[in-house]
Amino acid sequence: MTRSTILVDASLLVAFYNAGDRYHEPVHDFFATCTSQLITSLACIAETMWLLSSDARVQTDFLLDLAEGIYQCEPLRQVDFLRISELNSQYADLPGDFADLTLIAISERLNIVAVATLDKDFDIYRRYRRQPFERVFRPV
Repeated sequence: MTRSTILVDASLLVAFYNAGDRYHEPVHDFFATCTSQLITSLACIAETMWLLSSDARVQTDFLLDLAEGIYQCEPLRQVDFLRISELNSQYADLPGDFADLTLIAISERLNIVAVATLDKDFDIYRRYRRQPFERVFRPV
């Protein structure tokens, strides 16, 4: 099933830009065929930049793709921080990763169910406290 809009987690972005990542090829193939609008958060962008920090050229490629609009960075609103604080308490046993929690809050606010991630925590996270995410990419 094709989704018009997909949330993109830092794990997938890192795998795409890091040619040495074990998931690079399948993630590259996923993005090559994906026609959905790709949305991420500033927290995921910061996490991606930090995880790619060993190669400034790769970081620059990622930033240029952001500038070209390949990914849309959805800003957090004040109400999102209230929801993120609730999620942080709810998932304290994982513990909840801030970047992941921003995607949950955005998914609820924009009603986006699809997420592209390598993070297995998205099998646990629930939207609106009960609805699972639809993971549109699963590593082989």
